[in-house]
Amino acid sequence: MKTLLAALLAFSIGSAHARPKVVAYVPNWINLEEFSKTIDYTKVTHLNIAFENPTDDSGELSFNRRNRALLEKAKAAKVKVLVSIGGGSASGDEVLKARYFKLLADDQRAGFVTKLAAYVEKHGFDGLDVDIEGPSINEDYGDFIADLAAVLKPKGKLLTAALSKGYGGDRVPDAALGHFDFLNIMAYDAKGSWNPEAPGQHSSLEFAKGAANYWLARGLPKEKAILGVPFYGYGFGKDFRNGGFGYADILARHPEADQQDQVGETIWHNGQPTIRAKAKHVVDEGLGGVMIWSLNNDVKGEKSLLEALHGELVKGK
Repeated sequence: MKTLLAALLAFSIGSAHARPKVVAYVPNWINLEEFSKTIDYTKVTHLNIAFENPTDDSGELSFNRRNRALLEKAKAAKVKVLVSIGGGSASGDEVLKARYFKLLADDQRAGFVTKLAAYVEKHGFDGLDVDIEGPSINEDYGDFIADLAAVLKPKGKLLTAALSKGYGGDRVPDAALGHFDFLNIMAYDAKGSWNPEAPGQHSSLEFAKGAANYWLARGLPKEKAILGVPFYGYGFGKDFRNGGFGYADILARHPEADQQDQVGETIWHNGQPTIRAKAKHVVDEGLGGVMIWSLNNDVKGEKSLLEALHGELVKGK
C-alpha cells in the first residue's frame, strides 16, 4: 500500500510540474525547407502545419511537399507535428465553406473522417488540428469532432482545435470539448484591419484572460487550455495595412517595439512584456500552455517573442 501511495504521489507531483505546451503554427505557404532549419525545436512542443484542405467534394486533402522538411526535422527533435485543416481564410471562401458543409453532413461525414485519419497516418503526422472557425462552424461540427475522436484516438493520434470565443465559439457544443486533447484558444483579433475605424489593442492581457475563462467556464479542463498569443499586429491611421504586420516587420520599422505594444501611427501588437505576462498567467493559473500564431513572424536573439515566452514558462516551473 505504501508503495502504491508513493507512486501516486510521485505521479501527481510530476503532473503538477508537467512542461507547459508551446504549440506553434507554421504556415506552409512560406519556404518551409529553409524555415525548418531555423526553428529552435527545444522551445516548442508541438508544431501545427497550416493549412491543408479538401481539393474536391470527395474530401481528398491537399499535401504541400514543403511539409516534409518540417516533419523530418521536428520528428528528429521529438517535437510533435499536426496538420491543421480549415483556417481563417477558408471561412471566408464560399466554395471551401460549402465543401466542408457537404463533407460534414450525415451522408458524407464517415467517409471524410476515414480519409482524414488515413491522411494523418500516411504522411506521418502526430495528429489533426481542426481550425474550422467562424461561419464554417455549423450544426454538424459536434458530430464531426466526435467521429474524428472515435477514429483517431485508437490510432494514438492527437485531436486538437483552434477556436475563438467571439468567432463561432458559441456554436460549438460543450460535448465537443471533451474530445480534444487540448484546445488552442484564439485570444486575439479583438480589433483588426477589417474595421479600420475602430483602432486599438487586438490582444490585451485582459482580453486573453477573458478568452481562456470563457472556455474554462464551459467545462474545458485547465490542462487542456492552450492560450493563443499573436506574433503579429494591426496598423491603423497612417499605418493602416490590410492584413496587418508580422512582429519581425514591426521591429524592422520600429526597433523599440520589443518593449512596447503600440508604435508608429499606429501599430498595435504584443511586445515582450505582454507576452511574458500572458505566459505568467498560464503558469499561475495552471493552464496547459501557450499557442503561437505564427512562428515565422518572430526574430532571433534577445528581441525574440519565443525566447520571452520560453523564459517565463521555464521560470514558472
